[in-house]
Amino acid sequence: MTASVKIKLSVMMFLEFFIWGAWFVTLGTYLLTNLKTSATEVGVAYLTQSIGAIVAPFIIGLIADKYFSAQKILGVLHLIGGALLWLSSTAADFSAFYPYVLLYMIVYMPTLALVNSISFRQMTNPSKEFPPIRVLGTLGWIVAGFAIGWLGWEKTGSLALTLKTASIASFILGLFSFTLPATPPVKKEQATSLSDILGLDAIRLLKNRSYLVFFLASVAICVPLAFYYNFTNPFLNEVGMQGAAGKQAFGQVSELIFMALMPLFFVRLGVKKMLAVGMLAWVLRYVFFAYGNIESNYWMLIMGIVMHGICYDFFFVTGQIYTDNLAGERFKSAAQGFITLATYGVGMLIGFSISGPIVDSYKTGANAHNWQQIWLIPAGIAAVVLVLFLLLFKERPGQAKTSTAYVDETGTLSL
Repeated sequence: MTASVKIKLSVMMFLEFFIWGAWFVTLGTYLLTNLKTSATEVGVAYLTQSIGAIVAPFIIGLIADKYFSAQKILGVLHLIGGALLWLSSTAADFSAFYPYVLLYMIVYMPTLALVNSISFRQMTNPSKEFPPIRVLGTLGWIVAGFAIGWLGWEKTGSLALTLKTASIASFILGLFSFTLPATPPVKKEQATSLSDILGLDAIRLLKNRSYLVFFLASVAICVPLAFYYNFTNPFLNEVGMQGAAGKQAFGQVSELIFMALMPLFFVRLGVKKMLAVGMLAWVLRYVFFAYGNIESNYWMLIMGIVMHGICYDFFFVTGQIYTDNLAGERFKSAAQGFITLATYGVGMLIGFSISGPIVDSYKTGANAHNWQQIWLIPAGIAAVVLVLFLLLFKERPGQAKTSTAYVDETGTLSL
């Protein structure tokens, strides 16, 4: 891979995740304060991510892999996405806003797989060449969060600018995509089945009792995860944290640090303990949020954010390595697609659906909620999942085998 191609792929990855981080983190606050929605409507808006995750395999499997070059599809999707984001920033109420965000997530979620596909196709040694490029994506998300926090858009009621900023970045990436290396379809002459698209060939893994326990735990743990995505930013702003979006970016910094430390932990702890530590971190994160405050327990709020790295890396990344090892060469791709569909599709859909009504039920004023009771609910869900997992999951000898495969926070497989 030449230096020119490496730079182009790095810019692509930075913009891809800058776009998402620029508006997604503060969406709940924007809806509650600017559009005066209910928490239930916030959940409905975030649920579009799950819809996009379910639709994405069809776009990739039926279009990108068979008919058009990946970089051209990426460009078209981001140009459409840029227009939708700009229009969403002009919506006067939720009924006008929702169609835009729904259509946007349907066109954006497939791009997460496309940027990886474009990258991998240019590499001769992905295990060494991909991580330095992929880390630019996380950096893009972090820069977006720090910028929003520094500009103070949350406190000034200017969050519509986050959608416009993401829109401009999407237009830039859309045009830039047409300059990326050619990535022609790989299955132009091959038949593609529904089973291939959804990874259903991997369903046979559920015959393994421990994997079935892990699979169900993965779906269940996405329910409390939805609370974090939906309402952390509104919560932090409501309790008075300055530059909340910028502070939340420390969660991605934590993710990078723990990703680097994972091989060390994995060899020493093994699969079961790694997964358990990840779920325990989920419980602690929400307990920190429940009892944290700006005055005397500010550190708890920061710890709740920073623990994102443990929550995500120890459970999801370990789980993807476990899946990769168990599936074998023939079903590796199908297994990754299947678990991603189950978690970001089904699990998050359930979480987004129930979190909004729960937050609404604990509303105490025009812009006030009983956050302690709210956060103890996802903490309790995570605790129940943890206990059941510890009781039912049996680790086979040798499962602590390391792997070079992992899935980043977007649910896409990396090497």
